[in-house]
Amino acid sequence: MLEDVLAEDKAEYNWAGNLRYSAAEIAHPSSLEELRALVAAAPSVRAVGTRHSFNDIADSSALMVSLEKLSSAPVLDEAALTVTVDAGMRYGELAGFLAEHGYALHNLASLPHISVAGAVATATHGSGDRNGNLATAVAALELVTADGDVLRVDRSSPDFNGMVVSLGAVGIFTRITLEIEADYEVRQDVFTGVPWSSVEENFDAITSAAYSVSIFSSLAGPEASQVWLKSRTDADLPYAGKAGFFGGTAAVEPLHPLPGISAVSCSEQMGIPGSWSDRLSHFRLAFTPSNGDELQTEYLVERSSAVAAIRILREMSAEIAPLLQICEIRTIARDDLWLSSSYGRESVGLHFTWKPRQAEVEALLSRIEAALAPLRPRPHWGKLFTLERPQLQELYPRFGDFSDLARRMDPQGTFVNPFLKRNVLG
Repeated sequence: MLEDVLAEDKAEYNWAGNLRYSAAEIAHPSSLEELRALVAAAPSVRAVGTRHSFNDIADSSALMVSLEKLSSAPVLDEAALTVTVDAGMRYGELAGFLAEHGYALHNLASLPHISVAGAVATATHGSGDRNGNLATAVAALELVTADGDVLRVDRSSPDFNGMVVSLGAVGIFTRITLEIEADYEVRQDVFTGVPWSSVEENFDAITSAAYSVSIFSSLAGPEASQVWLKSRTDADLPYAGKAGFFGGTAAVEPLHPLPGISAVSCSEQMGIPGSWSDRLSHFRLAFTPSNGDELQTEYLVERSSAVAAIRILREMSAEIAPLLQICEIRTIARDDLWLSSSYGRESVGLHFTWKPRQAEVEALLSRIEAALAPLRPRPHWGKLFTLERPQLQELYPRFGDFSDLARRMDPQGTFVNPFLKRNVLG
């Protein structure tokens, strides 16, 4: 009975607590057949993952579906170098499984707590000049379509690049196949006090100094507070163990990106080598993600505009500082996924962790977006932004193709919610 699948809990909040879901019910199907029946019977439905989105991308006024009870072991294909996982699996859990079996992913996001499906569908990323976002590892998808059927697609499908970063508009992902590689180790070195003048003059050299590089700053003052280098030990290590880095100095103890907070929740630092699964994320799976009491925004600009973007933000630091906890700057390789924020261009991500003052943050975002407008900033789909559909449409060359694909796959609008109406489908 479908009624038996519906959860007792009513409207719930997202992880940050800034959004109360409007769904009357959240269903927790425990089998693919239960999920298919729910979708086929629902006039409107949205899937919710680990609830780490800061906007209403997963919200529905009708039915929401959680896949946390759809749990089966990952399936390795060692010949094809892929792993197939349940869509609701968290990256930290998958990383542990792969490391135990001698394999690895190409990258991880800052938080290992997020689900594979949620990260893929929103083009969530880590850092690294040559590292694409997490969705670029997808080799095949299984999803439940609006009529309750199961569809399996891979890279041979002409619509594949539109279906991967799909914001939940084409169906509910149930199984995802990811490319993997041989296991590797990473060491993490942190430097403090790198002058902004040095960052601007040496941006390419700094971001290419390790496999994954993150620059943390309040944007105020003459220096970036921290630069984190995540270096693969099977590659050159030009700055590993060095006392200085482009005018900065090596940290003498493990650091949290936010000043005054214990680093106990952060991944291992101080140059101690260890599994990629314990180093590529900033935070440990066993702890509360990041600060826990925050809002987040991110804009991606073309890499060639990175220094210009940094200068714009620093000029606005007096406005930004009262609301900002920390800003992180990362690099992401270009890709061909239609709604990816790195579609067709090498990118730099400007990530903001805000204090939980949403009205003030959103008012500030409109001013930041206006200042960055000449640089064509693309927002992270799962975080706060105020750009509207006409502006977003201009930022993505395949925006119209994606809209056509979504309407073709879901002609009745089963997966359409206010977020999609407002930002993508009109």
